[in-house]
Amino acid sequence: MTYSSTPLAQRLSRYDKFIKPFPVAVAGSLTRVVGLTLEARGLSAPVGSQCKIETIRGMIDAEVVGFNDDTLYLMPNDNISGVLPGARVVPVVHQEGLPVGMGLLGRVVDGLGRPLDGLGAINAEAHLKFAANPINPLARRPIDSPLDVGVRAINSIITVGQGQRMGLFAGSGVGKSVLLGMMTRGSEADVIVVGLVGERGREVKEFIEEILGVEGRKRSVVVAAPADASPLMRLKGCESAVTIAEYFRDQGMSVLLLLDSVTRYAMAQREIALAVGEPPATKGYPPSVFAKLPALVERAGNGGEGQGSITAFFTVLSEGDDLQDPIADAARAILDGHIVLSRELADSGHYPAIDIEKSISRVMPQVVSPTHMQQARIAKQIYSLYMQNRDMVTLGAYQRGSDPMLDQAIQMMPRIKQFLQQGMKDVISYDDCLQGLAQLLGQG
Repeated sequence: MTYSSTPLAQRLSRYDKFIKPFPVAVAGSLTRVVGLTLEARGLSAPVGSQCKIETIRGMIDAEVVGFNDDTLYLMPNDNISGVLPGARVVPVVHQEGLPVGMGLLGRVVDGLGRPLDGLGAINAEAHLKFAANPINPLARRPIDSPLDVGVRAINSIITVGQGQRMGLFAGSGVGKSVLLGMMTRGSEADVIVVGLVGERGREVKEFIEEILGVEGRKRSVVVAAPADASPLMRLKGCESAVTIAEYFRDQGMSVLLLLDSVTRYAMAQREIALAVGEPPATKGYPPSVFAKLPALVERAGNGGEGQGSITAFFTVLSEGDDLQDPIADAARAILDGHIVLSRELADSGHYPAIDIEKSISRVMPQVVSPTHMQQARIAKQIYSLYMQNRDMVTLGAYQRGSDPMLDQAIQMMPRIKQFLQQGMKDVISYDDCLQGLAQLLGQG
């Protein structure tokens, strides 16, 4: 094999005559509306860019989500009522991006960073693009210290490390929003970023006023894209929450990111992908959904030297309490652990309804002492042994003395259940949780 000594620039110049300049049109026109998708011709714009569409109510914003030959597929940010055939479509040349800065603390914004709380414009220090470049995995600092979230069951049995990505798996109505609020009030993080995506509008206000509270809101940023928002806004809601968390992490702060829920994020991407013609795959989810999930999750975590960390809790809505749902299964594989909320525990009045038998923190051995790890393992073993034999004990089929370990589990179970329960307004420090666990096992 021989190599040319001609400089690369000279070798490439011979192909210049075959390369057409990228066409940029001032404006195009709408040709068709299909479901949630608008089709336009007469202009060229890259995927991900913004456009303005003329309607009888004024201009609305839309994003280019795909193309086919000379036809662009647009997804509007808001309602498309008032769109006329042949409406003018104008590409936006200068895009500001997402406003970020310390002025975001205490504010509620939508998926594009526009204020929803009526407190005026955001005092932005910078504008960032929604899709940031990923961090080199070798440049990340290791996870080596625990994060206090103020919840006894998590601090003691499923300890979370600073910079960890955890999944919160739950069906509807088992208390995941309340648990998020408990972690918000009890966390020792510098900044808390909450993404409420695909939730009912009523729940957004209730979370901010009742669950988050005045004190919790002072150091929090809430990004809300309720269920009636367009799929694009729900998609942007998740990405904006992560982008805001990345900004504070880059300032050297410890960030707690609560994203509720990643399932709604996947559903929004499914709606967009199906609308532009992507074929469905697993249970109706196109392949692009399973490509976007790890891209979103990997943006959280520890930064490099001189940067802070993002400890993230991604809630996963288990449809019909099915933990083998495609999104739940994909999320479990890319996260650093998962916390399962049990409907059975919630129905019995056990709150927070954390099933410690099915929950695990993969980085717990790296952030706790050997003594703490051993105590947590013993507590889980006792809990699991009782739950496996609960039916026999309840029906009276088990004879005391047959199994000394099960006898101990039966004796300790009331105290374990009491230890794992906690009031919604209670905040229990990490040290108090460790002391309580040691006393529970008779080692304190």
